[in-house]
Amino acid sequence: MDDIVSLQNQRVKDAVKLREGRERRKQGRFLIDGGREIRRALTGGIELEEVFLCESLCHTDDCRELLTQLATLPVRQVRVAPAVFEKLAFGDRAEGVLAVARTPKHTLDDLAQRLPADPLVAVLEGVEKPGNVGAVLRSADAAGVSALIVADGGTDLYNPNAIRASLGTIFTVPVCAAASQAVRDWLLARRLPIFCARVDAKMNYAAADFRGGSAIVLGSESAGASPVWQGPNITPIALPMRGVADSLNVSAAAAVLFYEALRQRSLTARRQLI
Repeated sequence: MDDIVSLQNQRVKDAVKLREGRERRKQGRFLIDGGREIRRALTGGIELEEVFLCESLCHTDDCRELLTQLATLPVRQVRVAPAVFEKLAFGDRAEGVLAVARTPKHTLDDLAQRLPADPLVAVLEGVEKPGNVGAVLRSADAAGVSALIVADGGTDLYNPNAIRASLGTIFTVPVCAAASQAVRDWLLARRLPIFCARVDAKMNYAAADFRGGSAIVLGSESAGASPVWQGPNITPIALPMRGVADSLNVSAAAAVLFYEALRQRSLTARRQLI
């Protein structure tokens, strides 16, 4: 256990830089803030490089349980003064524990090895707000989505806001990032029916058949899905809009579609048991 009291310590400076996407890419590392998120990262096989601790701020059960867990792991721990932790912490949250981790390098091929039979794959294209990415991941985790792919992402998966908004589910749902065309080719090669959410689609989302393996594509709120997601092999679907707005927040739309897929799949599973 090392001790750091200076705000000018180089390890502290390097960690603070990881708030920026450019530095995350340069260093190949990212930040995980909070006991719950770090514990889920460990469960998901994320490699921690070091953990900064301010024990006077560790009041939550998750934080205390994490400290017990870390005592059994070969992870470098750094005890820091409250002022140093305040500099490290992201936003106004200060649980007293923050980790620096190696950025996973998952590819579409890696993802293929983790998919079950008849998977439900979610694709997010061009979504720029990390909070939306995290919120979609929470819904994906809750509804049993098999994997989530960020296509032509406007933000990186391991943005601290995405991790926080996901409540750490980014480490439990298989994820990767790739170009939209590569994602489309990958889905078609696996013969997965592709359903793309579009405001001008004629088919109601409830009429789509998600019972077998399938993929759900959602574009950004500002531009929607790109032309990559048009063609004879892709079915556009729409959520009915009864008010003056013409679209939902992408995380709200994702939740509706994921749970419709879960409803259909649950009915099919129950019928097979009868």
